[in-house]
Amino acid sequence: MDRASPSGPDLAEATGVSQATGVVGSGVPSGSPASDERLLIALLTAVNFTQMMDFVVMMPLGPQLMKVFAISATQFAVAVSAYTISAAVAAVGAALVIDRFERKQALLVVYAAFIVATLACAIAPDFHALVLARVAAGACGGLLGALVLAIVGDAVPWERRGAAMGTVMSAFALASIIGIPAGIWLAAWLGWHATFYAIAAISLAVLIVGWLRMPTMRGHQADGQRNPLATLRALLGVPSHWRVFAFTAALTFSGFMIIPFIATYLSCNVGVSDRELGLVYLCGGVCAVVTSPWIGRLADRHGKRLVFTCVAALAMAPTLALTHLPAMPLAAALVVTTAFIVVGSGRFVPATALMTAAVAAPLRGSFMSFNSAVQSAASGAAAMIAGLIISQVDPTAPLIGYGAVGWLSCLAAVAGILLVWTIAPQAQAHSTVPITRDGPASP
Repeated sequence: MDRASPSGPDLAEATGVSQATGVVGSGVPSGSPASDERLLIALLTAVNFTQMMDFVVMMPLGPQLMKVFAISATQFAVAVSAYTISAAVAAVGAALVIDRFERKQALLVVYAAFIVATLACAIAPDFHALVLARVAAGACGGLLGALVLAIVGDAVPWERRGAAMGTVMSAFALASIIGIPAGIWLAAWLGWHATFYAIAAISLAVLIVGWLRMPTMRGHQADGQRNPLATLRALLGVPSHWRVFAFTAALTFSGFMIIPFIATYLSCNVGVSDRELGLVYLCGGVCAVVTSPWIGRLADRHGKRLVFTCVAALAMAPTLALTHLPAMPLAAALVVTTAFIVVGSGRFVPATALMTAAVAAPLRGSFMSFNSAVQSAASGAAAMIAGLIISQVDPTAPLIGYGAVGWLSCLAAVAGILLVWTIAPQAQAHSTVPITRDGPASP
């Protein structure tokens, strides 16, 4: 249970116990070493890293893609939104059936499809083909994100779930440290196609390891299988679920008003070169990979809602600073961008742990898939709205209107802070499900 005092608004967080067949206070089955849980978290982090890299790498590639395809900032926003909107649609459909499948098999099948979609991005001959490939990648990416979070919620007990989420969510920081700078440099030297080829190659290696080493998870199926209509009623008929969906939308909207245009703004307004953009994500990622697990431990100790509130409030300062940056030396800009990445990604750690506790294990995969759809829809809407607010004379001219986008982002963040205090984790949602080993399952 949370080590925070069991009183006040954190009472609901502090009263859960881990209970599932074969699991006593642990996310690993009785008699199994804790290394099984660590291995599972490592594999999920690797999956999350590759799908996160596939998504976020589009944004720093923005300046190059806009030049190569001769497209405007608004058209580029369409390419970004195509991924998120597709992820939303796919996640809604999957939410109705995802808990009918064993977790490992579902993850590996979707991951294999994700690799194919990423290869399609790499070979796209023009902008329209790239958008279509991003639609396919988005459908797979949205499902992967939901499955990863559902598995963490199933396997890791409440008292350690914040730290586990911090590790899995640090995939964004790892993508920033390794993936985005490498992707930018690969694109600068070999062309933007090379970035997607590299992501596909890494993902294939992770798929093989997952097929060989990932444990089987069927515990969430213990209560039998619901038909899709019953699943939909269970998802949408609970008021607390709607509060989580609203919270997710506010939090995501706040971030994705800003994120898709960071690279373009730094390049066109601040004077950061294409190759220097890699340092922006490298510095931010190095700090975030350290702070994300630390924020998770703080959330486990002091309460997830309280820690989220503090981090989300802190995030407003670098948000406004970033969206109003004038031309300045790279070192000064790095201070602002690093702070934005650290607190911007950090607020998702306690938030995601809370989301997994809002629903019991038998419905968790469907819930997280539907929540992923909300997140993707909010991401796409935020990028589109920001693209309509921002204007640019030509692909190399300064962006106009990014400051207004920053203020809207802060308003959404305030809404998220208010909504987080309406989320009360369910006691039964603190339980975990057994992890078993019965050989690899073919994707």
